[in-house]
Amino acid sequence: QVQLVESGGGLVQAGGSLRLSCAASGRTFSDYSMAWFRQAPGKEREFVAGISWNPGYTYYADSVKGRFTISRDNAGNTLYLQMNSLKPEDTAVYYCAAHRNPRLTTFRDPGAFGFWGQGTQVTVFS
Repeated sequence: QVQLVESGGGLVQAGGSLRLSCAASGRTFSDYSMAWFRQAPGKEREFVAGISWNPGYTYYADSVKGRFTISRDNAGNTLYLQMNSLKPEDTAVYYCAAHRNPRLTTFRDPGAFGFWGQGTQVTVFS
């Protein structure tokens, strides 16, 4: 199994930036496709961005496309989410998740992911 720990959340003004990190331990990081999801109060968990391992294709929700960038450091067992031009509607708890298929092409269903971190809060104020 893989264990995931997120960090990097915080309070930021609209238009600002944050970079989230997800440190993985346990099984080989490259065995998994990885994704970021988020959940705002009273809302369902939603897909934000995903990245396969081989090849390193990336996928984004329309709401974050052009503003967020997902990347992974396989040698360092770390997943990142660079978030720019943040908006108040980006406020949520952000979770990283791992899927056993390293060549995943469909990321939007959180129920398909078997491994989750504890989440990190991102709050964007206007």
